[in-house]
Amino acid sequence: MGRIPRETIDGILDRLDIVEVLSGYLQLRRAGRNFKTCCPFHNEKTPSFVVSPDKQIYHCFGCQEGGNVIDFLMKYDGLDFPEAIKTLAGKAGVEIPDYAGSGNASDSLYSKICEANKMAGTFYRDVLKTPKGKAAGEYLRARGINDEAVSVFGLGYAPREWEALSKYCRSRKIPADVLRKAGLTVASEKGRNDYDRFRDRIIFPIYNERGVLVAFGGRAMDGKLPKYINSPETSVYSKSGVLYGLNLSKKGIREKGYAILVEGYMDVVAPFQRGINNVVATSGTALTSRQVEILKKYTDTAVMVFDSDQAGEDASLRGLDILVENGMRVRVVTLPAGDDPDSFVSREGREAFYSLV
Repeated sequence: MGRIPRETIDGILDRLDIVEVLSGYLQLRRAGRNFKTCCPFHNEKTPSFVVSPDKQIYHCFGCQEGGNVIDFLMKYDGLDFPEAIKTLAGKAGVEIPDYAGSGNASDSLYSKICEANKMAGTFYRDVLKTPKGKAAGEYLRARGINDEAVSVFGLGYAPREWEALSKYCRSRKIPADVLRKAGLTVASEKGRNDYDRFRDRIIFPIYNERGVLVAFGGRAMDGKLPKYINSPETSVYSKSGVLYGLNLSKKGIREKGYAILVEGYMDVVAPFQRGINNVVATSGTALTSRQVEILKKYTDTAVMVFDSDQAGEDASLRGLDILVENGMRVRVVTLPAGDDPDSFVSREGREAFYSLV
């Protein structure tokens, strides 16, 4: 087996919970938000081996051994890296092809796309603070989104220009084909330079649960359609395997014991800035079994709060089926007619929202 691409490794880690895996080897006991046991790597009577579900790592305060679930298997079972990955892939239900060669090209593309996304995120955030982003900033403030929330979620603005991001990235030596493969640009049908996918839109960076920027959502401000444009599927982003806001809300989900499921970006940002820190969104797509698998690493209970229109009700019913089929406990909140989570919490506040839940 050659070198395993980074995206394959990340996909395996996304599917696994370190507490669940290590419980197959050790007797873990809950200690606050973490789990403890006696260290398997040195003799001790007082448990100092701590497993953190929030960080998905372990650490022994006695012998200083630590790492992620891959490191544990390599140390505990004496496996090399490919063997550990193969073992974990079996636990995660992921098939690993027999990669020929070193795999450097694939792994390099993954890293380059992540780098391009990170650069684009910086560009959009910076533009929001300039005169070009004045209208976007006013729009967000009118929607009740404060500066702290803009910073926490990394919100930005894509200017009303065809090649603003393209030129910015080219000047920083990001190849045009990488931008295209990242979904940040679109090939021109007239044989000219690629043009920016996002233009004149509020930008919502989309992070996976580990906090890696994998995609973007762009919202129109003037009522034009489509209201939202999202990044296409790429080698680092699969929309069926990402829950918007989970990188920020996973701690709150564990603490409260349940996740609040909503539809859109604003339905996460508005509640979160008001202290509702256990909310995630399907980002306007139908809930998938893959998303539920990820959510189950943090809780076995979901509260669905979708829009109060027909589309929201239909989405709730579809999502309810998926959750139940995957062994989740489900509750459904009915909002007042005409409301969505964003509008309700902005008008009524945190306590009123939690009282409905």
